[in-house]
Amino acid sequence: MSRTELSEIYQAYIDCLNAQDWPKLEQFVHDDVHYNDRLVGLSGYREMLERDFSEIPDLRFHIQRLVSDPPCIASRLSFDCTPKGTFLGLPVNGTRVSFTENVFYEFRGDRIRSVWSIIDRAAIEAALDIKNHRS
Repeated sequence: MSRTELSEIYQAYIDCLNAQDWPKLEQFVHDDVHYNDRLVGLSGYREMLERDFSEIPDLRFHIQRLVSDPPCIASRLSFDCTPKGTFLGLPVNGTRVSFTENVFYEFRGDRIRSVWSIIDRAAIEAALDIKNHRS
């Protein structure tokens, strides 16, 4: 698969997430997908995403940077959203926060087999500290 083809599949995957088109997720994610080295399977991966959208109703994935080197994708995703309650163990409670996520994906064929994700928790903590100091 070419870099361009893999990038197009990834963009379609992000579009699927943003549309919350959960039945279509299986077109992009393997049944035995691993998340941060833990086997979660397609159903566990879908549950994680559905929970994220439930806890963050205005969640949207924005690709800030993308590097395609088949069979891998490296992506920096940006978010500007308002989690309803606790997010990553932080009491966000409806505060608008902006942060990024650095994610590496390994594909098997045209579907995601492994995901490694690191979210910039420090950016969220900083946003909450600024708000707390203004109050």
